[in-house]
Amino acid sequence: MSEISPGFGELRLGNLGVRLAEAPDEVDAAQALRWRVFYEEMGALPDAATAATKRDADSYDAVADHLLVLDHDRGEGAEAVVGTYRLIRRPAAAQIGRFYSSSEYDIAPLEALPGEILELGRSCVDEGYRTRGTLQLLWQGIAAYVFHHKILVMFGCASLPGTDPDALAEPLTYLHANHLAPPELRPRALPDLYVPMRRMDPAALDAKRVLADLPPLVKGYLRLGGYVGDGAVVDRQFNCTDVCVVVKTDQVTAKYYKHYERKLGATGE
Repeated sequence: MSEISPGFGELRLGNLGVRLAEAPDEVDAAQALRWRVFYEEMGALPDAATAATKRDADSYDAVADHLLVLDHDRGEGAEAVVGTYRLIRRPAAAQIGRFYSSSEYDIAPLEALPGEILELGRSCVDEGYRTRGTLQLLWQGIAAYVFHHKILVMFGCASLPGTDPDALAEPLTYLHANHLAPPELRPRALPDLYVPMRRMDPAALDAKRVLADLPPLVKGYLRLGGYVGDGAVVDRQFNCTDVCVVVKTDQVTAKYYKHYERKLGATGE
């Protein structure tokens, strides 16, 4: 298997590849995919401009890096985009004045950390491509990005479907009871948005079942030793309930190092 290069060339797996967007039309294709998944499929509520353009877009898109999964059987460039993840580092957030997550969470403990931090967001995959292979490609792309930019911590809002916290009592309680971030890494939902996550007695949970039922993205973060912040936030526009996830990247980079070492060993470099 090839490697994402320091210049972020493409990692291939059969007909699929993952790399950073290289042209405006590829970013536009990612925004169109986000529209289809978030608005048409998941029931997000568009404003007039979003409905007119059929694009999920905001000011952060112009400063972010956009990781893309491409199906080369569909063509090249924009027409091949079937998955995306938006990546925002400190310098990009500084151009806007804050990270996207700051609209829901106090992330001061993360911003106070030395070194580079990375905000992950707007993750989605076309319905026909929600397979283990596609998700593995996305994670390998993120690992390469983290490795290259020496990211120490990554974070972002991850969503649970629906806007009724009581209907989400089991996953919210499970996450709070088992994966709450240590104080030095713990974001907290803004006071006017704060929804308590402990909504039942954790002892009453079937933890194994609740974990199995979590969205794949959330489970992926937890497998990497991820934590959640304090408090959930109901996002009625996107028809979901958000939790803030924090991942120290040592496990991410360790897996990437091992993959890179295997590649070097195989080639004799």
